[in-house]
Amino acid sequence: MDPIENAVGALGKWQIMVSLLIFLSRFPVAFLHMAIIFIAPPVSYDCVTPRNLSACAPECKEVQFDHSIFEETITTEWKLICNKEHLANLSQTISMLGILLGNLLISMWADRIGRRFPLVLCVVAQLVTGVAASFVPWFWLFCLLKFLCAFTTGGIMTTSFVLLMEIIGINRRAIMSVLFQLPFNVGHLILPAYGYFLRQWRWFQFAISFTSIIMLPYWCLLPESPRWLLLRGRIAEAAEILKKGAQMNGLPDENIEADLIKESKKKKSSNAKPVAKGTIIDLFRTPPLALETVIVCFVWFSFGLYFYGCAQYMGHISGNIFGNVAFGAACTIPATLISIPALQYCGRKLYLIISNSISGIAMLIIACISPDNEVPVIVLSSIGMLGMAATLCNVYLYTGELYPTVVRNIAVGIAAMTARIGSMIAPFVVGLKKTEHYLPPIIFAAATLIGAVMVIWLPETRNRPLGETIDDSKQLLASTDKFKFSNVSSNLNKV
Repeated sequence: MDPIENAVGALGKWQIMVSLLIFLSRFPVAFLHMAIIFIAPPVSYDCVTPRNLSACAPECKEVQFDHSIFEETITTEWKLICNKEHLANLSQTISMLGILLGNLLISMWADRIGRRFPLVLCVVAQLVTGVAASFVPWFWLFCLLKFLCAFTTGGIMTTSFVLLMEIIGINRRAIMSVLFQLPFNVGHLILPAYGYFLRQWRWFQFAISFTSIIMLPYWCLLPESPRWLLLRGRIAEAAEILKKGAQMNGLPDENIEADLIKESKKKKSSNAKPVAKGTIIDLFRTPPLALETVIVCFVWFSFGLYFYGCAQYMGHISGNIFGNVAFGAACTIPATLISIPALQYCGRKLYLIISNSISGIAMLIIACISPDNEVPVIVLSSIGMLGMAATLCNVYLYTGELYPTVVRNIAVGIAAMTARIGSMIAPFVVGLKKTEHYLPPIIFAAATLIGAVMVIWLPETRNRPLGETIDDSKQLLASTDKFKFSNVSSNLNKV
């Protein structure tokens, strides 16, 4: 039996308390990701001096913006129009670049020094930089602070998820992985309310950033990952944390340290070499591992491109921007809840193929209909968001299960990094709507459908124990008929 689960059980009061603390981090993450929708929404403008000229004409001396919906946005304050129009999208790309680097660098740091300290440090930095961004007088300073805030957010995203997976029992990982995404969906749903009541972008930015203050108790309440401590040979520290967890869960704690020492000796005797610290190179150590990593990264890339692109695309659909965004966000909540039984009965692999396919088909239909048909476009976009919400529930869990403890944080960080590359491109893909309305949905659909096909080559990880070393990953790959389509068929037969 897994030593952590043996000590504190699969899921008890202690794990629930730690999980609730971690879930709080998902609200600011959602706000930061989707803030561009209300910080830089589409705004109409005209030349007023002289009149009857294009606002982008060199002769135009004064431009008047439509403030009927938003009092002030970064577009209107810094006049990001005409030859500067791309700068609004660039600010989002810079934020996503920050998340990308945070996913990668802080994940690597957390694999080396532990989960707790990087997570707490990122929470404080996220609060400070996010609030500071609401007071800056210059666009490029705003972008710099958004980048720094996003960098810390990237670290929070991956490190918090890995910590969660490392304290939850095998049979409860799927449920908790899905519930980990639910606060993000709720945050996405709440965001239009912030936008509706705070139509001046500075107050909006301040309000969504200040919510990070709810995570300051992390310093006192959040434990280090006992699994990480155990792997590093720090048995006494791991035992102390697990004893507190066992007491809270009503389980005996007398033999925890002795059991951990016995488990450690057993592993040392079965492994000639000591456990080495993992690196990025380990993700590509063998051809099967390299192929697995490439597939996982592309699936995350297609998710980032589609999910954040579609969310912004819905903000550009004519009609009520607050209602459109709220409707799309509301659809992600039932998708998240449905994922709990679906991941258990369908498995990770089949469910990922289904969710990606639903999203891809929805976008293909949008590409074939007129953009003037607002209701069908909004409904199909929401169906696409529903599919991507299911994908989001799955990819975190699936990636965490595919890779062992020594590189799990790095693997999730690299995968999430590729999602940021997709989300960095997404605003510019949405901008192609001005060229041809069908270009954004076709690009979104192609990425997700290609990802669905590639998943066929991944192994199923349902009900398997978490690996500890690279050798465990090699055994998983070697023992699974992952390169056969029959693996998907066998999942269908189990449903």
